[in-house]
Amino acid sequence: MAQDAGRDSVQKDVPTISQTGGTHDFNLRAPEGANKEKKMLGRGQGSGRGTTSGKGNKGQKARSGGKTYSGFEGGQMPLYRRLAQRGFSNYPFKKRFLIVNLSEIDKRFAEGETVNESTLNQKGLIKGRNKNGVFTPDFPVKILGNGNLTKKLVFKISVISVSAKEKIQKAGGELVTHG
Repeated sequence: MAQDAGRDSVQKDVPTISQTGGTHDFNLRAPEGANKEKKMLGRGQGSGRGTTSGKGNKGQKARSGGKTYSGFEGGQMPLYRRLAQRGFSNYPFKKRFLIVNLSEIDKRFAEGETVNESTLNQKGLIKGRNKNGVFTPDFPVKILGNGNLTKKLVFKISVISVSAKEKIQKAGGELVTHG
């Protein structure tokens, strides 16, 4: 008893938050009710989650490992397998390009510069991978003729639209074909 009284008297000398007028890192607390303790499951009736442990009554989903997938119809042949698969989709075989318009090239390139995959990447017009100093675009690059070209540029791109070719040649630019 005497020791307890000594501890209480020591704690009375320590200033509280209200006395110091501020908060510090060592006395921050979460607001009331912010942190709730997780309820234990299956620990008897007195726990508040006894009997079925929050899983409802019986059935597949009440059992351990009793998960189902979307489209599951209780073991019956599901609709997506009952219907015939018809037609053809070209989606896996479609050609994808990184598209760059002449208007963007005109804004970002200076007179006489070379337009190729690596310079387009450096100017922020296309994305790809830089491995060991060699740039590889995610998809082939295609130049489209939207906008006007006012500068003489050297193009080293494999796919250029017809309208873009005409505008490049009209501006006095050069087209260098690969391989």
